[in-house]
Amino acid sequence: MTVRWKILCSACLITALTACSDNEVGDVSLGLFTTKDIKIDTLTDPIVTGVTCHIASIEANLSLADPSDSSISCRQTGPITSAMLEQIDKGKSGEIVFKKSKSIFFKSMKIRRIFDPKNQTLMYVSYSTKETSGSFKHSLSTVPLWKTQAYKAN
Repeated sequence: MTVRWKILCSACLITALTACSDNEVGDVSLGLFTTKDIKIDTLTDPIVTGVTCHIASIEANLSLADPSDSSISCRQTGPITSAMLEQIDKGKSGEIVFKKSKSIFFKSMKIRRIFDPKNQTLMYVSYSTKETSGSFKHSLSTVPLWKTQAYKAN
């Protein structure tokens, strides 16, 4: 088997595996003459389980690298408690709650949760780990803790 054939087989396997995401809730074709689709995934925060995020990103079938663009929208979909907040990283960089490979060339999309204590808000930022067209692509969504069990007046 030639190296070229092995790379092609690997790329097809990666494409097949990423297309079978259990978290995928939407798939929008960008047209008949393109191999790119908008995939919409759902993510429940593993610690703050009362938050659900929806992430839309472009996936290019039969390509070794997906575009870096993505968008994120997060909402409270269940209880958010003080016990949950005690478990999260409260540093300025927060912590990664989701990671998805976007290329065999070390590019990935990450979702990071950051807590804003002054405004009692959880922030979720989606970003690409590789520069594209002079910019690192990113998107931000916030979930205020107002009227949740975790809210603490300043």
